[in-house]
Amino acid sequence: MKLLYIPRKKLLQAGAVILVVLACAIYIAVGTAGGAQAAWTQAKKPLPIYNVQTDEKKVAVTFDAAWGDEQTEGILALLDKYNVKATFFLVGYWVDKYPDKVKLIYERGHEIGNHSSTHPHMSGMSSDAILQEIRTTSAKIQALTGQGTVNFRPPYGDYDSNLISTCNNAGISVIQWNVDSLDWKDLTGDQMLKRVRDKLEPGSIILFHNNSKYILDGLEKTLQELQSQGYEAVRVCDLIYTDNYVIDHTGRQIPVEATPAPQESPVLTPAPTA
Repeated sequence: MKLLYIPRKKLLQAGAVILVVLACAIYIAVGTAGGAQAAWTQAKKPLPIYNVQTDEKKVAVTFDAAWGDEQTEGILALLDKYNVKATFFLVGYWVDKYPDKVKLIYERGHEIGNHSSTHPHMSGMSSDAILQEIRTTSAKIQALTGQGTVNFRPPYGDYDSNLISTCNNAGISVIQWNVDSLDWKDLTGDQMLKRVRDKLEPGSIILFHNNSKYILDGLEKTLQELQSQGYEAVRVCDLIYTDNYVIDHTGRQIPVEATPAPQESPVLTPAPTA
């Protein structure tokens, strides 16, 4: 059998071509993976705070107030009875209609949060329109109580990345919830309690409404349950972190250790010569 002879020069050229092709393939593969990672990072949208990671058995009880005030004093009486402080997210036109209730909520030591001025769906709104909704209501609340708002809950829980970024850049925390009582569906007190009990955990934010049909029964059963399980109910401002935190993909606010400031190298002074 006659062997095929390939000159050494051609073998070296072929090897060089193969190496170049392999290098290009590796470059493309790495570049594509890096691009995918970058795209994934950019696609992560900013999120509101749904709950908080904490080792303490603390939860926040919150009420949205947009319509009616008939149950408000009963809610305040129950909160006093169980020595609980809560957060009330108020809409601007509710503030206009019930200024005495706004003052009463504040005087009882509860936090007043912002729930917009006109209760619109806010995803898709411009940054200027978002801030107008929030600042208008904050100014009304400050005129009545002497204190504006720093925590905001968008109506219907409706938000987009622009709303979150706009609020964060303005120093406003956007607050959602991870425990929904669904009281607005006229659930009974026992049904509300079951929904709370099923999802309750340290750092939870619980959603109620100030004028739902069975809110007084549901609230009292919930407060009793919290106390029986050793939970402390606090205001949102006393639960969330205001700095040194991240928010994970579920909306859980997680504290992180502050990065220590870099220390300057000590200046060494030569020892005096004898």
